Amino acid sequence: MTEGTTAAAAEGADTLTHLEQEGEIAADYLEGLLDIADLDGDIDMDVEADRASVSIISDTGSRDLQKLVGRDGEVLEALQELTRLAVHRETGDRSRLMLDIAGFRARKRTELSEIGAKAAAEAKSSGSPVRLDPMTPFERKVVHDAVKAAGLRSESEGEEPQRFVVVLPA
Repeated sequence: MTEGTTAAAAEGADTLTHLEQEGEIAADYLEGLLDIADLDGDIDMDVEADRASVSIISDTGSRDLQKLVGRDGEVLEALQELTRLAVHRETGDRSRLMLDIAGFRARKRTELSEIGAKAAAEAKSSGSPVRLDPMTPFERKVVHDAVKAAGLRSESEGEEPQRFVVVLPA
């Protein structure tokens, strides 16, 4: 191994260790939240796409956990931000941690990927840009990835909270 390769490998290991630490801090924070709210749920931690990923799942059904998701994920978004702040307080670093509750984000990711693929197909067939409805940053990222996978480009336009994706024809 060359010196540069060794340094890159060490940096990658440090990043993984740092992301695992973020996941541990987030899990502890969320365990406390579940205890306070008297909700049952198991915490699952992972590292995906260079970010810590934490999920709250339940064997007894996700009806109780739906309270933590809220209408269209609004409570989930707020809990994710609070969890990121808890990680920041412990580490001093800004966190890009992703939180999923009762599989909401996983289902949403599938739905958004389909929207992105359909918009790409429409842009290809019509030759005109396709403007989508306003979305959260997470939603836009998933759509951008789906459009890229379909071989087209996309960009975000507008100001939060009305920011939206425009799919560009080839």
